[in-house]
Parts: sequence; C-alpha cells; structure tokens
Amino acid sequence: MAALAERYGTLESSLVDRMGIEFVEASADRVVARMPVEGNTQPYGTLHGGASCVLAETLGSTGAGLYAGPERTTVGIEINATHHRPAASGTVTAVASPLHRGRTLATYEVVITDEDEHRVCTARVTCLLRDKPD
Repeated sequence: MAALAERYGTLESSLVDRMGIEFVEASADRVVARMPVEGNTQPYGTLHGGASCVLAETLGSTGAGLYAGPERTTVGIEINATHHRPAASGTVTAVASPLHRGRTLATYEVVITDEDEHRVCTARVTCLLRDKPD
C-alpha cells in the first residue's frame, strides 16, 4: 500500500473517494479493493454497471501504474465489462490480475464479486505505458 500512496498521493476529492472505493491490497501482481453498493446504484436499486466499470478501471489502471514504475505513466485505452448478475446491497470486492504486461501495454482482468462471492462483473482493462515527459 505504500507504493500506492507514493505513486498517487491522496485520493481525497477524487472519483475513487466519491464512490467509496477502499483499497485492500495493491501491487503490480494483484490489486484488491471494496466498494459499497449503496450510493452507486441505478434507478432500480442495484449496482450501476458504470460503477462496476469505474471500479474495474481504477484497479486495472492502478496495477498497470505500479507495474510501469515511477518513471512512466499510464493511459487507459480500453475497457470491456460483462455484467453477470445484480448486486443490491452490501459491498462488492474487486480483484485485478495481470493478463499481459509488456513494454507498451498492460492488460488486467478484474473480477467483481458480491458478499456471497457470486461473480457480479468481469472486466478487462488495457493501459498504454508511456515515458513521463521531462
């Protein structure tokens, strides 16, 4: 978690903060976070698909950023999400794992589950890795 704080500093007043995303574990090999369903729902009272995408992109981009290291930056270029079932209450947990980590691209699979460990969403996030400008 120290690497996460070192790379990004504070997440206060960011979308991560507003959605209630809480990091549990963060490394280039595995990123885990939780997010409340309440406050992130669509009009029918279940978790909004866009909220799942925000959670997935946050974790995939975080993993890619930690893989890239401090001398490089990451830019999300693609996200794909399949919503398997609704989550109506409680908290969802997301786990991001690398599928590909190369010189210019990093792709992570993100699996989001509900409190009963049912898969709510599976996403794939690809980031472009770029050198930071001087």
